Amino acid sequence: MSESPDSRSLVSASSQLNLADVEAIDDKEFDIPQVDTPPTLESILNEPEDEDEAFVLEDTCLLGAENIDAHSCETLSLGSSDSGDRSHHKRRRRPLEPAAAAAVHGSVLRHNVLKGISAQMASAADKVDAGLPTALTVSSVIAVGTSHGLALVFGKDTNQALRLCLGSVAEGVEYGAVSALSINHDCTRLLCGFAKGQITMWDLANGKLLRTITDAHPPGTAILHVKFTDDPTLAVCNDSGGSVFELTFRRVMGLRSCDSRCLFSGSKGEVCCVEPLHASTQLRDHPITQHALLAMASLTKILVIGLKPSLKVWMTFPYGKSDPASVPQLAWQFVVAHKMVNPMLAFCRGDTVHFLLVKKDESGVIHVIKQRQLHLNCDLISLTWINSRTLLLLDSSERLHVLDRPSQEELETVDLSEVQLVYNSSHFKSLATGGNVSQALALVGEKACYQSVCCYSGQVVFLGTKSVHMMTLRNWRERVEHLLKQEKFVEALSLAWSFHEGTAKAVVGLYGDPAKRKSVVADKMVEILLLYADRSLKKCPEQGRIQVMEQHFQDMVPIMVDYCLLLHRTDLLFGQIYSRLVENSVAKGVFLESLEPYILSERIGCLTAPIMRDLLSHFQENGMMDSVENCLVHMDITSLDIQQVVQMCWEHQLYDAMIYVFNSGMNDYISPMEKLFQVIGPPLREGRPLTDEQVVMGNKLLVYISCSLAGRAYPLGDIPEDLVPLVKNQVFEFLIRLHTPEAPEEEEVYPYIHTLLHFDTREFLNVLALTFEDFKNDKQALEYQQRIVDILLKVMVETSDFTPSQVGCLFTFLARQLAKPDNTLFVNRKLFDQVLEFLCSPDDDSRHTERQQVLLELLQVGGVIQFDEGRLLSLAEKAEFYQICEFVYEKKHLYDKIFFCYLKDPMRREEIFNYVHNMLSMPGYRPQERHSVREKALEHIQELVAIDPAKAADLMALHFAQEVEPIVSKLGDDHLLFQFLERLLEFSEATRPQVSLRLGPGVHECHVDLLCRFSPQKVIDFLKASKDYRLEEAVQITRQHALHAATAYLLERKGDVLGAFQVLLQMLQDQLAVLSEESEGDPQKEGRLQRVEEVLQEVIALCHRSSQGLDQQQREALWFPLLEAMMSPQKLLRSTSSHHISTALKELTMQVLNSMSSFISLPAIVQRILQDPVYGKGKLAEIQGLILGMLETFTYEQTLLETTTNLLNQDLHWSLSHLRSAVSRALHPRFDHCNICLQQYKRRQEGADEIVVFSCGHLYHCQCLQSKCCTQLEWTLAWSCYKCTSSQGRRGAGPGRACDEEPGRGRSSSLAQMKVRSSPHGAVEENSKKLHPDAELDAQQRQSWDQLRCMYRGPSRLTILAELSRSHGNEKAGQLHPAPARSTSIFHSENFQLRLSPPPLVEE
Repeated sequence: MSESPDSRSLVSASSQLNLADVEAIDDKEFDIPQVDTPPTLESILNEPEDEDEAFVLEDTCLLGAENIDAHSCETLSLGSSDSGDRSHHKRRRRPLEPAAAAAVHGSVLRHNVLKGISAQMASAADKVDAGLPTALTVSSVIAVGTSHGLALVFGKDTNQALRLCLGSVAEGVEYGAVSALSINHDCTRLLCGFAKGQITMWDLANGKLLRTITDAHPPGTAILHVKFTDDPTLAVCNDSGGSVFELTFRRVMGLRSCDSRCLFSGSKGEVCCVEPLHASTQLRDHPITQHALLAMASLTKILVIGLKPSLKVWMTFPYGKSDPASVPQLAWQFVVAHKMVNPMLAFCRGDTVHFLLVKKDESGVIHVIKQRQLHLNCDLISLTWINSRTLLLLDSSERLHVLDRPSQEELETVDLSEVQLVYNSSHFKSLATGGNVSQALALVGEKACYQSVCCYSGQVVFLGTKSVHMMTLRNWRERVEHLLKQEKFVEALSLAWSFHEGTAKAVVGLYGDPAKRKSVVADKMVEILLLYADRSLKKCPEQGRIQVMEQHFQDMVPIMVDYCLLLHRTDLLFGQIYSRLVENSVAKGVFLESLEPYILSERIGCLTAPIMRDLLSHFQENGMMDSVENCLVHMDITSLDIQQVVQMCWEHQLYDAMIYVFNSGMNDYISPMEKLFQVIGPPLREGRPLTDEQVVMGNKLLVYISCSLAGRAYPLGDIPEDLVPLVKNQVFEFLIRLHTPEAPEEEEVYPYIHTLLHFDTREFLNVLALTFEDFKNDKQALEYQQRIVDILLKVMVETSDFTPSQVGCLFTFLARQLAKPDNTLFVNRKLFDQVLEFLCSPDDDSRHTERQQVLLELLQVGGVIQFDEGRLLSLAEKAEFYQICEFVYEKKHLYDKIFFCYLKDPMRREEIFNYVHNMLSMPGYRPQERHSVREKALEHIQELVAIDPAKAADLMALHFAQEVEPIVSKLGDDHLLFQFLERLLEFSEATRPQVSLRLGPGVHECHVDLLCRFSPQKVIDFLKASKDYRLEEAVQITRQHALHAATAYLLERKGDVLGAFQVLLQMLQDQLAVLSEESEGDPQKEGRLQRVEEVLQEVIALCHRSSQGLDQQQREALWFPLLEAMMSPQKLLRSTSSHHISTALKELTMQVLNSMSSFISLPAIVQRILQDPVYGKGKLAEIQGLILGMLETFTYEQTLLETTTNLLNQDLHWSLSHLRSAVSRALHPRFDHCNICLQQYKRRQEGADEIVVFSCGHLYHCQCLQSKCCTQLEWTLAWSCYKCTSSQGRRGAGPGRACDEEPGRGRSSSLAQMKVRSSPHGAVEENSKKLHPDAELDAQQRQSWDQLRCMYRGPSRLTILAELSRSHGNEKAGQLHPAPARSTSIFHSENFQLRLSPPPLVEE
C-alpha cells in the first residue's frame, strides 16, 4: 500500500504553541515540493565531510522509511556529522546583523490532529463498547488497542477510515485490555498482547485470527511489549515479570504453531523495554541485520543481544546512578557516520541520553562504540528518532523536545499536555492478574507510555485518551513561510540563509547538490527581501518625529543590504529594492548611509552612476564629507564626473579623496602635490605659523611623497607595477624643480624642497632616507640621490633661516648615509667644519641644549670621522658641551676627565654616582683607569656629598669602605655629615654579603651627637639598633644634650640600674612638678598628664626588668621611691579644680602598687603607706581606696588559683576515665572462624579453646596464632594480628607495626589483647561476650595518652591554663602588662575575658 505525500507531511506546533489552539486540519493542505533527482546511497557515501561541505543529503528511504514516492524524498542536514566537530556549526558573522550569530530554527515540527481516527475511536467506544484506547502501532495503517480487548485498524489515507475491528468484547473480558501491538514490516500481520498474558496474531488483509498464544510465558503476568523482528517468523515479547521471550512462528501441514524460548529471566533483573533493530528494504543486506539485534533495558542496565545465527550477548551497559522512578528508553536508527551507514542505539534513563554505534569490520568482528552523550535538565519518558539526526524527547511534564544529535542543540520545544497521553501504568502493575509485580517495576510503570508513542517513516504518532496526534518535520519552505506569516522577516532571512549555507538542522525538501540548493534558497530569499522592503515602507510611522522614522529604517535597511551582498545580488539591491526605498526620502537617506561600512570593508566596490550621484549629493547636503572621502578612496570612480568630484573634494578639503581621484582616475601623480604646495608654501615663506588644517595638509603631502617613492598608492593599495618607475621619476623631477610655474621674481630656488624642509625637516629627511634604501641598484636613482643631497646642502647651508636643530638633522642624515658601506654620496668635508662652528658658537647662548643634542646625534651616527678631534674638543669645552666632551674622552679612554664632565654639567650632576659605580664595578676597564676615577672621587668627596648625601654614602659604602673615617673627618658641614652618616649607617645595618663595611666607634659616637642635634627622637632607636659605640662616651653625649630617656637606657645597658632609675625618676618628678603647678583651665593639662603616664610606664618597665635579679632590699630601694614620688604631689592638689588630676594620679598610684606587689610583700607596702606623711596623719578614708584595691587583687588571684586547680583535676579525671573505657571495651569479631585455620572458633564440644580477638575484627585460635607470630616475653605473650601484619609486609611496612585500620572502621586498630575461652554445652554465645581483658598500653596508646589533653575539644581549658602557667614566669600581676604585639597569646587579645564560675560537682 503506497502512501500519499500528504500523509507524510503533518504539521507540528511551534515551541510556544498551545495545543488547544491547534485546528484539526486535513492532510490535503500540505504539499511537499518535488525533487528532480532523488539521491542514492552511493551519493550519500561519496559526499565530502570537510567543513566547506557540511550539508549532506540523506535519503529517508535508505534510513527506515518505506514506500515513499520519489518526488517527496527528504533531505536532511548532517551538519557536524557524527564526529562531534563543532566547527560545522560556526556561522558567518555579519557586521550589521548581530542577531544572525544565534541560530534560528523556526517551527521545526508540524502537528496534525487525526480527526478521522479520533472521531471513530469515540464512536466505537459509544456504539460497540470498545473502551478507552490503551495501545497504538503504526505502519501503512494505524492500529489502536482498547481497554475492552479490541484492536481498531485505520487507514492512513485522506479519509482515515476504519478498516478492521479485530477481537470482541467477550474476548476482552477473558483476555483483558490490549497492552501491546506490533505490525510486521510488510503490514500483513498484527500481534496483540493482552493484560492477562495472552497474545493473538491477526491477518490484516482479511481480519482473520491466525494464532492465539497462551503458553509463551509464565501465566499471571501481563504482556508489556510484543514486537516483530525483520524476520516475519520471529517476534519477541516482554511480560510484567520482567522476562523476555522469543516467539518463533511455524506452519507445518497447514497447522500454525508458536515456539517460545526464554531470552532473559526476570529473576536476574526485570526487563521493562525491548527494541529489535529494524532495517528498511534497501538496508536488508547490511552485515549487521543478519544477527537480528535486540536491545533490552532492565532496571539496572542495557543489554544488546543477537538472536541469529545463535543467541549471543554483544554488550551490557550499566546506567549508573539514576532515579528509580525514571523510565528506561530504547530506540534504534541507521545513521551515516564516517561515510558508512551503521545502526545506532539511543537509550536513556532519567535525563541523560547515551548513544552506541554498532559496526562490523572487514574481519567480521562486531564493535560497539560509545558516542557523545546528551544531557537534559528533565526526566525523559519517551525517546524516538524521527530521522538519523533528529530525536524527539518527551519529558515527564509532557513537553516534547526536538534535538539535533550531532550538535546536541535543542531546535524546538512543544507542549503536549493537552494531548492527554495514555500511560501504561496498569499493565506494569499487572492489575488484571492480581498485581503480582515487584515494587521497582510498578514504580517505573507510573510514567511508562511505551505503547502511546510510535514512529514510522518520519512520522511520530501520539495516542491520547480522546484523540490521535501526528508529528512530522516541516519542509524548509514551510518553516520559512511559518515565520513570514508571523511577520518575523529577520528570523526568516536568517533561517533561509542557514539553508543556503547548509548549516540548518532538520532540513527537509532541499536538493543534495549544493549549487541547486543555493539557487532554490536564493530565489526564496529574494522574494523575502522584496516583501521586507515593501513592509518597511508600509510600517513606517506616518506621523511623529523624524528620528523615529530614521530609527525604523535603520533597523530594517541594513538587513536588506547585508543579505543582498551575501547573495551577491547588487543588481537587486541597487535595482528593485532601491527603487522601492526612493519613494520615501528618509528611507533613501538611511539606505545611502548604510552603504558606507560595506564600501569601507570593500564588500561593495562599484556603485551604479545614479546611486553614486545620490550618495555624494546626500552626504554633501548633510555635511558628511568625511564619509564621502572614506567612500571615494575605496571605490572605482571611473563612472564619475572626475572634474566635479575634484572640485567638490577641493572645496571641502577632502585631500585624500582628491589625491585618489587624480591617481586612479587620471594616473596623475603630480597635480595633487602642486595643489598642496600652493596651500602650505606661502605661509612658510612668509614665516607665518601654520593653521591646524595646513599642518594636516603638510603631513598628508609628506606621506603621499613617501608612498609614491615607495611604489605604494595613497591612501591605500599599490601603484600598478608598470607605473612605479615612471611615478618615482616624476616625483623626483617635481621636487628638484628650480622654480614653480608662474613663479614671482623673489622666489627662492628649489621652492618645493625649501618648503618641505621648513615644514618638518626631520620627517622629510626620513622620507628621503627610506627612499634611498631602494636605490642600491638603480643608476638613475643614484644620480637623483646625489643631486638631492647637493640641493639640500645648497638650501640649508647657504641660507640662514634654518635653526641649529634643522641644520643638525641634515648633517645627521648625511652622516648616516656616508657611514653606509655601499655609500656613493660625496659631501665636501668643509661643510661639516662650518656646521661644527655654527653649532659650537660661544656667542650664541640660545638653544644651548638643542645645539648640543644635535651635535651629539651627528657624532653618534658616524659624523665624528668628518671632524678633527682636537678642534672638536676645544670648541666643545668653550661651548660647555660636556656630553660632547664625554663622547671624545670616552673614545680616548680618559675616564678621569669624564668625571669632571659630569661634575661640571648642571643637567647631569646626579648621574655622576652611577658613572663612578659603573666604572669601579663593571668589567672591561683597566686597573689604571679605575684608579684614576677612584682618586678623583676621593679628591672631590665634599662636592659629591653636597650633590646628594644619600647617594654619596651608598657609593662610599660600596667602593670606599676603608676610607670612610678619613672622609668623615674631611666633611665640614654638620648637616651634610649627618645626612651622610645616617645613610651610611643604614647601609651598614643591611650590609650586602659581598660588602665588608667596618666603622669604628668614633663614627657611631659622632652620629649619636649629630642625632641629638638634628633628630633627637631617633636617638633611642639608634642606640638600641647599634652596638658599636662606647657606653661612657655615649652617656656623656646624651647628658650634654639633656636626653634623659636615652641616658637612662645607656645606664641600664651599662648595668647601673639605680643610676638609670634615678634619671627616669627625676624626669617623672619634673613632670609631676609641672603638672601640680598648672593653673586652672590650662589647655595643655591633658597632654602633660599623658606625658606623666608615659614616663611612669617607662619607670615601671625598668623596675620590672631589674627586680628579677635583685634582693628584697634592693627591690625596695627601687619601688618605694617611685611610690613616694607618685604620692607626694597629691597633697598639693586639694582644690576642687584639681579633682580630675588627683583622680588620675591615684589611678597611676594603683598601677604602681599592683606592679610592685609582685616583688614587695603586702605588709611592707601597707606599712610604708601608713608611714608616709601624706597618709599617716590623715583619716583611714584617704587610704581606703589603696588598701581595698590591693585586697581585690589578692582575692582575684586566690580565686584564679583555686579555679585552675579544679579545672585541672576535672580534665584529668575525664581523660583517665575515657582512656580506661577505650582500653577495656569489648571487641566484636567480624567472622566466626579463625583467620589462620579457617575453622569455627568452637572446634570441640568438650574442652576449651583459647581465642584471641584484635580490634581490627580478626579472630584466631590461640594455638594457631602462637604457631605463626607469637613472641614469649617472660610471663606474657606479645600478640600481633597475623593477617594485618602479613598484608603490611607485602606493602613494605616495617616490622612491629600495629594492625592497620580496616576500611570503613572509624577507630584505630591497635592491638587489644583479649583471651576468650570457648565454652561447651551451647553456651558459646553467652560467654563469648564476657571478655576478660589482660590489658596493657602499647607504645601507640602511651603516645595517645600524652597528647590526649591537648587534642580533646580543640583549644581546651587545659590549653588556656597551660598558657596561663607560662605567662610572665608565674607573675601574679601579669595581667597589667600585656606582651608585645607580635605575641599570639590569647591573653593578649583585647576581647579576652576569663569568666570564673564555681567548680563543677563531680559525682562519686
